[in-house]
Amino acid sequence: MSPAQPEGQRWADDGALDPGLVEVEAQRPLSLYVHVPFCRVRCGYCDFNTYTVGFGPGAQVGDYAPSVLAEASLAARVMAESGLPEREARTVFFGGGTPTMLDTAELAEILTGLHERIGIAPGAEVTLEANPDTVTCEGLVQLADAGFTRVSFGMQSAVPAILKTLDRTHTPERVPVVVQWAKEAGLSTSVDLIYGTPGESLADWETSLRAALSYETDHISAYALVVEEGTKMGAQVARGELPTPDPDDEAAKYELADALLSEAGYAWYEISNFARATDDDLASGRPSTFYAHASAHNLAYWRDWDWWGLGPGAHSHVGRMRWWNVKNPAAYAARLRDGRSPAYAGEILDEDTRELERVMLGVRTSEGIELAGLPGTRQADEAGAALGAGSVSGGRVAALIADGLVDGAAALRGRAILTLRGRLLADYVTRELMGY
Repeated sequence: MSPAQPEGQRWADDGALDPGLVEVEAQRPLSLYVHVPFCRVRCGYCDFNTYTVGFGPGAQVGDYAPSVLAEASLAARVMAESGLPEREARTVFFGGGTPTMLDTAELAEILTGLHERIGIAPGAEVTLEANPDTVTCEGLVQLADAGFTRVSFGMQSAVPAILKTLDRTHTPERVPVVVQWAKEAGLSTSVDLIYGTPGESLADWETSLRAALSYETDHISAYALVVEEGTKMGAQVARGELPTPDPDDEAAKYELADALLSEAGYAWYEISNFARATDDDLASGRPSTFYAHASAHNLAYWRDWDWWGLGPGAHSHVGRMRWWNVKNPAAYAARLRDGRSPAYAGEILDEDTRELERVMLGVRTSEGIELAGLPGTRQADEAGAALGAGSVSGGRVAALIADGLVDGAAALRGRAILTLRGRLLADYVTRELMGY
């Protein structure tokens, strides 16, 4: 155990997982995340592990693939030696940073290497995040040919002043162009939006939503801005140069997003994520979490799959073990050149923590979670009888229904599914279901 690792952790010197802590019998699906830490400009609101300069061999644009693939080889060996069942990854996600800072050949090299070392299942979703001003039409075709299936563009806003506040480098006019290029390349398309930027009016937000809808992408994400300490924007807010985001304003903007996206045929499947419903989706009657355009990788996190994060600062979660890599790209690359694990520290999750996370994550999805057995619930047949059929967990759940936070009809069927109001108060609902 290295001095940097918390007391009580169990790690072999080579980063091997403890087989006794891995739930082999569960055979949970596997996902892969590849962190690309490079950016042209560091956005003022960003607190991710990103850099605008290189760090030498194995830690810079054009020389990054060998480091990622060395960790992939380590991951394959560790999982095999830990007694895990052999599994191909069902989803792969290249995030950042700006993955498209790497050229298409380097991205393709990494993806091919993951196929060879760990395995990627046929039909797997393979997503690439991209800034609108870091892709070309030809490059998107090459990425599709290399095996990428989906691209998520960081649109954030369609209002120039808001993009400037966020330190984004693209123009609004660029987004529909790159979305069309991606469609022509045969890629599934998504755009990310941010609401609550200081100075953004409700009309500004509506402009961004309507612009995104006009591009007819397969998927739209809408995230509330969080001002993080240690960021440029955090300092600007602390000095009074920018106003603190208003929770009531952000709630109104989320409600507007839900209304406009629903009207346009998008269904929420996770609080911040909306998938365009196809005719087959609607005909099937299946929950929106199973819609063709719902991101399988997003759902891997909410459904508590195993995932291995590759790259500096990347987090991993396998069985009851969670760990994270060293953040500095040079230190990351050096460890791998020396044949050592890049893992810096981690934790072993106890059963109470795992249950909390299962509820917290599951309740965020449109399929919700089963009520039976939750700490904050108890069966109350008389409550169900009063509502006309079946039974519903009483006590806290009954109060959540009365407050309009949990769908009453779904509760009668034994599931906790958030209403629109409940989505705005998901953390509170989680605490109630857990009996806190």
